[in-house]
Amino acid sequence: MRRLIEYFVKYPVSGNVLMVMILIFGLFSLFGLKSTFFPETESRIITVQTIYPGASPEEIENGIVIKIEDNLKGLTGVERVSSVSSENTANITVEVFKGYKTDVVLQDVKNAVDQINSFPIGMEPPIIFKQEGRTFAYSFAITGDVDLKTLKRFSRKAEDELRQVEGLTKVELSGFPSEEVVVSVQEEKMRALNISFNEVAQAVRRSNIETTGGTIKTEKEELLIRANTKQYYADGMQDIVVKASSDGKIIRLKDVALVEDRWSESPNRSYINGKPAVIVTLNYMLGEDIMLIADAGKEYVKNFNEENAVIKAVEVRDGTKSLTQRIDLLTKNGLIGFLLVLLFLSLFLNVRMAFWVAISIPISFAGMFILALYFGLTINVMSLFGMILVIGILVDDGIVIGENIYQQFEKGEKPLEAAIKGTMQVLPAVGSAILTTIIAFSTFFFMDGRLGDFAPALAFVTIATLLFSLIEGAFILPGHLAHSKALHEKGKKNKVEQATGNLMNWMRSKLYAPLLRFSLKNKLLAVAVFIFFFLLTIGGIRGGLIKLTFFPFIEQDNVQVSVEMPPGTRDRLTQDVLDEIEVAAWNVNAGIKADRLDSLDVITSIQKTVGPGTNQGSLSIRLLDSEARNVRSFFIANAIRDSAGPFYEAQNISYGGGQPFGKPMSVSLLGNNLQELQDGKDELKDDLLRLSSLADVVDNDKKGIKEIKMELKPKAYLLGLNLQDVVAQVRQGFFGFEVQRLQRGIDEVKIWVRYEEEDRSSLGKLEDMRIRTQDGKSIPLGEIASFEMERGMLAINHLDGKREFRIESDLSNPGESAPAIMTEIEEGKLAEVLAKYPSLTYSFEGQSKQSEKTARSGKKVLPIILILMLAVITLTFRSFGQAVIVFLMVPFGFIGVGWGHWIHDAQISLLSAFGVIALIGIMVNDSLVLVTKFNGFLKEGEGVYDAMYKAGLSRFRAIVLTSVTTIAGLAPLILEKSFQAQFLVPMAIAVAYGLAIATFTTLILLPVCLLAWNDAKVFTRGVWNGRRPSPEDVEPAVAEKRMEDEYS
Repeated sequence: MRRLIEYFVKYPVSGNVLMVMILIFGLFSLFGLKSTFFPETESRIITVQTIYPGASPEEIENGIVIKIEDNLKGLTGVERVSSVSSENTANITVEVFKGYKTDVVLQDVKNAVDQINSFPIGMEPPIIFKQEGRTFAYSFAITGDVDLKTLKRFSRKAEDELRQVEGLTKVELSGFPSEEVVVSVQEEKMRALNISFNEVAQAVRRSNIETTGGTIKTEKEELLIRANTKQYYADGMQDIVVKASSDGKIIRLKDVALVEDRWSESPNRSYINGKPAVIVTLNYMLGEDIMLIADAGKEYVKNFNEENAVIKAVEVRDGTKSLTQRIDLLTKNGLIGFLLVLLFLSLFLNVRMAFWVAISIPISFAGMFILALYFGLTINVMSLFGMILVIGILVDDGIVIGENIYQQFEKGEKPLEAAIKGTMQVLPAVGSAILTTIIAFSTFFFMDGRLGDFAPALAFVTIATLLFSLIEGAFILPGHLAHSKALHEKGKKNKVEQATGNLMNWMRSKLYAPLLRFSLKNKLLAVAVFIFFFLLTIGGIRGGLIKLTFFPFIEQDNVQVSVEMPPGTRDRLTQDVLDEIEVAAWNVNAGIKADRLDSLDVITSIQKTVGPGTNQGSLSIRLLDSEARNVRSFFIANAIRDSAGPFYEAQNISYGGGQPFGKPMSVSLLGNNLQELQDGKDELKDDLLRLSSLADVVDNDKKGIKEIKMELKPKAYLLGLNLQDVVAQVRQGFFGFEVQRLQRGIDEVKIWVRYEEEDRSSLGKLEDMRIRTQDGKSIPLGEIASFEMERGMLAINHLDGKREFRIESDLSNPGESAPAIMTEIEEGKLAEVLAKYPSLTYSFEGQSKQSEKTARSGKKVLPIILILMLAVITLTFRSFGQAVIVFLMVPFGFIGVGWGHWIHDAQISLLSAFGVIALIGIMVNDSLVLVTKFNGFLKEGEGVYDAMYKAGLSRFRAIVLTSVTTIAGLAPLILEKSFQAQFLVPMAIAVAYGLAIATFTTLILLPVCLLAWNDAKVFTRGVWNGRRPSPEDVEPAVAEKRMEDEYS
């Protein structure tokens, strides 16, 4: 290693070539990186979908879901299985453990389902697939004063044109139901003409065809026989012959039915600011660039509006706006942090030396960009934060190496020799410091949960930049310093350098030196002070002064309002509720606008959607971007809720923006005793509704629509009828008979034969329906069947094989402590419910679940990480005792973490915990430098006390500078008041404030503990051997020096 360093020092052109190559290739790589909102992760969700026409949720559950869930038990790689059994369909969701290949587990799931041979007859084959990892990029609405079919035609054209854009694969349309051809038969006409449903359906099916009848082979050519009477629109089907008699009478389809092109009866309609619209949504997949896709959408909207006057394209939501804001914000804070780092380096080091130390930042970033392109990293929120976090850390090794080189020069070494000797002296400690930091950050690669999917990007950025900073510090920096004027005997310090140098000397001599001497002489008192503040921090957390939460609130630029009415509610009633909330939203906007100096609307648009069910709907309220509106989205959501007032007829209503980590309050009750499960859920929900800290308490207990239970009378059997025959005829009239499916372009159009809506509008119409017997007679249904009304079940939820009711809510104020609320619920009403209903169990979901998964994985990996770090430190010091003492300093950094959050009125969250993990690696660095210097002085013959005292003074400037530069790099982000920055501020607070306290522990507590450990060893060895050794005799460095002298 020495020869390699000598080569780069003697021939600086080699270092310059290496530096330029890294910068050039790094620049090219930067332009090749894609942009995404969050880091890209492979989907770990597998879905099993089944369709069983005509089956109730209970039939689906017993005949399909339970069998599939039972076969999936014990499959390798499967973390959990959940399911929803609903009318006609079942959806089973399989979650895969992190670290397992989803495609491999997918094949195992397919094999397990294929082994089931007892599915009900009539069930369609299961569809099993891996969910695509698609993410929203951009959406716009096609709207205007035209009918919905015209809007759909223009949106289809937009879809086709956008699909031609390279790199854009996922375009989705919404806001219109499916198209159908409906043959609405009239009961009275069928009765008069003696025609049945089946005759009408078969007439359409047999007549609307396109088929070949073979060929005629003449002497000269071959002729194809073809019959083509297929019609794709209702107008062409009017004259289909339904029945013809021998007397020449022909009954055509139009004689017994109204044939129309219609939208399906499912609502699924969208409105923008009250006008009908079709929504065009652009998503991006793994490997695609969100910026490119959003730009394509914006360009299309611009061109569309230039070409069309009546129909307009209106931007609904731009997924890149908040990403761009966060990128700009982090870039700005990163640049400010870089300038602050450069400023502090210039103030407390030689200006030229500061420049060469700071040059490691662009070199390290350029090297990281090269690796990022190769490994598929994207520019996203987490990777950008990693760059900010590492700015101050990057110069740490440069500061230590540069300062030690300068010390060698001040001792009289020539520049070249000072550079080589100064680098070699501290390179082991610097290398170990970077290695321990890399090991600490590698924790993020093994974290589970949603946050664990994001964290590897931060770790990659940090590790890659630190590796290149080590290369720069070991090979490029010494050569630059050796040949710069920084190490020139005739070089003189300017006034600023003299002033800052005097300040640093004053701090070291007048402040630190006396404090260190006092602490070394009063070890017990010094240790007690740090323990006191540590316990005070724990007390502040337990007492609620320092607040905790699972995940910080992420500011959104939209408020999502979801409405669920009782099942069976007609869509117009659902829309009435949505209309009232929309009016309330505009009223809130008007009130906020009136109080603003700029008179800007905080609500820019409202997208209203009715569907997918007639009892369901939503409002997507688009807000002015967060920096311009200066009003938190949760405040607007609360204002809309208060303005709209309660809707007692609604089953569930929630106001919020949605968070990527789930709801802050989410609890599932599990059990197989349905009555106890229902009662327990009702009691718990009633109690949660009374908690003022919770807002929008909802559950997934979806009652079904009212059902008319039909039972045949004895007369039906006397007429030769059975229940299956009767229900089949009723189904034809009231549900419909699917005759055909037509392909109109990319739309699949179904042809339905059913009663007109008027003939399906009451129980009386059902009773008056005519049932055909085997001998051709028509009997009113009311004469052969009785009816009873009761409420059915809409859906049955399972979680890990048990029935599940889930209750969720948002917090009334995101500043509340979610863990405290969950603890209150767990120890309060939930405990009462579980005691009252012993068959029930519970599971915390949402943010609690994600937090628990991350914490559980952390408990597994952190001990291994700490052992590896301990091993590296032990090998560096060649002393296990010193390594343990360095590790004992780590908990005291939590003093800064806790009170830093209190100072900034922030909550300690999982992101703060990630900051603590990063802090562990950074904290150890300064300790390594100090202890290495201490051991060096011992080898030079200094006494233990003097060696410790001199080591503290010698390393004071380097330790303070490394801490100051790291804190300075993070300071702009910590002080940023922007809403978009609040997501990442807790991690920055944890690192910066933790490091600030760690500086004191390294400079004061670590020396005290090292000397206390020396005293303990002296005492123990004296008792054991009967002779008290000198303090130097028990130090590993002294023993090592003696061994080196003996063998030299």
